[in-house]
Amino acid sequence: MNKISIIVESILGAAVIALFILFFTVTPGAKKTADAEVEAAGELLPIAVVNTDSILKHYTLAVESTDKLMSQYEESTLKLDAKAKSLQREAETFQQDYINFQKKVETGAFLTRERAESEAAKLEKKQQQLVSKQQDLENLRQKLSNDFMTQQAALTQQLQDSVQQFLREYNADGHLHLILNDAVMMNKVAGYDITEKVIEGLNARYSKE
Repeated sequence: MNKISIIVESILGAAVIALFILFFTVTPGAKKTADAEVEAAGELLPIAVVNTDSILKHYTLAVESTDKLMSQYEESTLKLDAKAKSLQREAETFQQDYINFQKKVETGAFLTRERAESEAAKLEKKQQQLVSKQQDLENLRQKLSNDFMTQQAALTQQLQDSVQQFLREYNADGHLHLILNDAVMMNKVAGYDITEKVIEGLNARYSKE
């Protein structure tokens, strides 16, 4: 799995974790008994189940926002890589210049001491510039990482607010007592999953915004 895939999954994973505060207080044995009673009566309890992974993969706002964030990250990463390669070339040139300077000193190629000291001063200045550029590059890399995490958190919050607002509107009449993430379900009963309805509703609302 490449780095970009890991980042995308981290965005969606963070959003899934933050989307709902869900409740699951029935013990496994009690739940099976309740399911049996529901099936026997042919009625559904005032409970709904949603698959948050599916919502985030098919909710247009989530898909478009994630793609945009990733495009920005990739573009910034390319620029950072270009700076790093440029600095690497400068470092290699400096290393060769330093080697040449040492050879001149060892062979007595400098005509005067002043000439040798002047070359040494230039190399020292170049070295300091390289160290400064390296530090700037590290600072830029850290800023990119911090900015990405900030934007990721903002996207997660935006998706959380959007889905929760929709669910409040969907359940405005209070016909559902609980809306559960199916990740907490140990077994499922047909008729409770409203994921497709939620996705359709979210996308319909988003297309009008």
